[in-house]
Amino acid sequence: MAKHRGEYLMLVEGSVPTEADGVYCTIGGRTALDIVKQAAIGAKAIVAWGSCASNGCIQAAKPNPTGATAIHKIITDKPIIKVPGCPPVGEVMAATLVLLLTFDTIPELDAVGRPKAFYSRRVHDTCYRRPNYDAGLFVESWDDENAKKGYCLYKMGCRGPVTYNACAVTRWNEGTSFPVQAGHGCIGCSEANFWDNG
Repeated sequence: MAKHRGEYLMLVEGSVPTEADGVYCTIGGRTALDIVKQAAIGAKAIVAWGSCASNGCIQAAKPNPTGATAIHKIITDKPIIKVPGCPPVGEVMAATLVLLLTFDTIPELDAVGRPKAFYSRRVHDTCYRRPNYDAGLFVESWDDENAKKGYCLYKMGCRGPVTYNACAVTRWNEGTSFPVQAGHGCIGCSEANFWDNG
């Protein structure tokens, strides 16, 4: 990041309404849209925390009357590091910041701007239920005997096969659990448009 003239990292959480000149979200008489644009002027890079800032999230779901928009669609002249998830894994957030601050460099990013270290493998690839998927052992209805045996949740709508994130490895709450371990299929929250594609 040394090649960038900015003096600070800008960390953004949340999507930004853009319709009606952004009046759907005002703070102290100023729109969030204006505040984000002004704050970005001197930033050397921007970190978009969570799926709202990274992809627009549920607020951007069709029909999106407020024009809720991801940060990279508003700020186009700065490096943007997306750390999606709803919420993102805390350790992923911390590691991204530590790399940025310690080495003054942007992590290697995937094709959509996420740190490859955490978003290069599908949830499905590292899920402990994967052997059941491979064996054709699936939960057929919530709380059936197969669910109690920990079978794969793919037939229940699990989006792990199309979702890139570290949740199956890193998990939340100091490695305690993640949605699939809690018995709910992955909803694909780290992928753009998961709310409309699910």
